[in-house]
Amino acid sequence: MRPVVPAEILNLYDYERVRDARRRAVIALKNDRRVGVGRYLSFAFENHETVWFQIQEMVRAERIVDEARIAEEVEVYNTLLPGLGELAATMFIEIGDAAQIRPVLDTLLGIDVGDHVRLEVGSQAVPGLFEAGHSDEGLGKLSAVHFVRFALPPALRRGFAEAEIALVVDHPGDRGRTVLPPAVRHQLAQDLA
Repeated sequence: MRPVVPAEILNLYDYERVRDARRRAVIALKNDRRVGVGRYLSFAFENHETVWFQIQEMVRAERIVDEARIAEEVEVYNTLLPGLGELAATMFIEIGDAAQIRPVLDTLLGIDVGDHVRLEVGSQAVPGLFEAGHSDEGLGKLSAVHFVRFALPPALRRGFAEAEIALVVDHPGDRGRTVLPPAVRHQLAQDLA
């Protein structure tokens, strides 16, 4: 997937002029790229446009105008983009009751290791590969946001359009299986193309 380049990032003034329209467009796009699984998890699949928007919003929030700092933000956020043959998602642990945040996170320790999270393409399972540094089982800590990649071999990429695609969570703290709706499948097929 084509990375975001610093030249694509609008200055603060120009971004304010188009922000409402771009924000609405990205929210609509994210609706077609988000999948809930189980009781607590949702996955937002990233692409060029979603990452561009995150960078642009960070530049706006932090009032960043220095070109070198913008380039640093671009470099950091580009790591969220999928590589060749991959799908990449931000996994959110969403807990509505503030009193339950710590107890639920404690039950989900270890969800980011092994094959607790996987993508099923037909009868084949692709385990999620998590970015390190978002949990520490030794200290009993788990972040509510994780970055996960699914590396699809060529045969699964070729069969992606025809196969049933599902996201599966199989962990003692939460279990679920969600078949991807057509709009999400279409978006992800474009990412793999």
